[in-house]
Amino acid sequence: MSAVAAAVIGSAVIGGVVASKGAKRAGQAQVQAADAAAAEQRAAREEMRKLLNPYVSAGTPALQAQMAALGLSGPEAQQAYVTQQEQSPFFQSLAQQGEEAILQNASATGGLRGGNVQGALAQFRPALLNQFLEQQYGRLSGLTNLGQRSAAGVGAAGQEAATQIGQAYTQAGQARAGSALGQANAFNQALGTITGFGTSAAGQTAIGKLF
Repeated sequence: MSAVAAAVIGSAVIGGVVASKGAKRAGQAQVQAADAAAAEQRAAREEMRKLLNPYVSAGTPALQAQMAALGLSGPEAQQAYVTQQEQSPFFQSLAQQGEEAILQNASATGGLRGGNVQGALAQFRPALLNQFLEQQYGRLSGLTNLGQRSAAGVGAAGQEAATQIGQAYTQAGQARAGSALGQANAFNQALGTITGFGTSAAGQTAIGKLF
């Protein structure tokens, strides 16, 4: 093979190899970037879940308590809930303070043994319990709403992360396809250069000298 033919063919082959490797490296870089983006999205989603998990966990028992308070979990659960609230230290303290206030007021006015005092005492605790149950239900509603919003936040973060991860993997797939096409095009161009040289007058002359 003449020096001219060898130089042309060698140059074409080397150029094709270099271009192919360049396309491969570019594709690998894009794939790595897409994988890193997907990993970052997973980490962000997990961090969001960890941050909101305590609030989601608090909302679940609050909702169960509300259902028991309304009788939605059955009469036994409702009675157990009312008994639990009535026997709670918070309610007992409120009831004791209120009853002592009634007695002190009656003592100060000289009506400690009157029927009105006994009637007030009899009505005070049930009325206080009813008010206490309503207040407790309102507090439970706050926890339930907090848990619901937190759960919705976790779900929204998961959806957004899934969308972005899907986009990252789509980009990775496109990068792989582009890399393969780039490598194929590089070799095709090298082959075309060699073929074109062989069919040209100079190429035929150079090749003819081989025989």
